[in-house]
This record gives sequence, structure tokens and C-alpha cells, in this order.
Amino acid sequence: MTVLPETAVRPPRKRFRLRRRRLLAVLASLLALLAAYTGWTNTRPYTLSASVELDATPEEVWRVLTDLPAYDEWNPFIVSAKGTVRMDATLHLVMHDQTGDTPFTPTVLAAEAGKELRWIGRVGPGWIFDGEHRFLIEPLGGSRVRLTQSENFTGVMIPFFRGTLHTNTLPQFRAMNQALAARIAALRVS
Repeated sequence: MTVLPETAVRPPRKRFRLRRRRLLAVLASLLALLAAYTGWTNTRPYTLSASVELDATPEEVWRVLTDLPAYDEWNPFIVSAKGTVRMDATLHLVMHDQTGDTPFTPTVLAAEAGKELRWIGRVGPGWIFDGEHRFLIEPLGGSRVRLTQSENFTGVMIPFFRGTLHTNTLPQFRAMNQALAARIAALRVS
């Protein structure tokens, strides 16, 4: 009979401790990777942007942008809008794209008349899929302005939706910008 040295066979209790340490090390590594990925996706936004030059004053653009009840009359992208455009207010919007209608309730981050309207919408607790939407109105001189509609998307799900956002959402920004130009022209005539 061959006798193994004592160091070759570990008692059951030591084997259990070793396995537990290895499992904890693997779990800690996975948590560290998840935390790093979450941090990375929340500090590197994916941005969509579309601009249009308008024959309008900043006040005219602002008036159309903030007339939320009229969105259903002209806006092909945000087809329903309710709420008050003021800091920290919650808006009730319905976005329309190729996938259908999506209701969401963003919080207004900036409402500076004739200059900027900005809100943030979140899916979940705020690090899964967030979109900070911005309308920037820049005077170009005379009665012309540039309206830039943009959105910074952050969150752990964004890398999986970049293509869809570019394909479905960016054309809607452009369509809304053109519809806003037509709405301003129509209001000037009436």
C-alpha cells in the first residue's frame, strides 16, 4: 500500500475554504467588470444631432416648441405632449418612430425662453437607458435661427441599440425639424 504525504491530501474543510475563496474571487471580478462597464456606458454618450436653419426669430421657435398641446397637429415625432415647460417639471410625451408609439415622462432640465429646452428621460433607475434631449436655438442674424435638436444617450443598454437609434430616431429628428419649419411658416401666414 502506498502512503501519500500529508500535504497531498487536503482535509475537506480546507478544500471547501479554497473553493469558496475562488468563487468569491470570480464573483468579485465579475462585479468589478460590471461596474467598469456601467461606468463606461454612462460617461461616453452616444449622440444624435440634426440642425435646421429657419426663417424665424428665437421667440417664434420657442413659441412652437413650448406649445405642447399643439404637437399632435404638426409634430411627426413627438405626437402627443402634455405638461408645463419649466425647470424640474415632468412632461408626458408620446414618441413615434418605425417601432410604434412610446410614452415617456422626462424631467425638464432647462427651459430658457428663446434659447434652450432640455429634458432627460430614463428607463429604470437611471443607468440602464437614459436620453438627454436638447433643443438649442441660435440666432444667425436678422430673422434667422439655427435649431439643433440633439440627444445624448447613456446607459448599459445603449451599445446594443446604437444602430436602431441611428436608423429609427435620427430621421425623426430631421422630420420634426422640417415640420417645425412648416409650422412656423403656417403661423406667419395666418
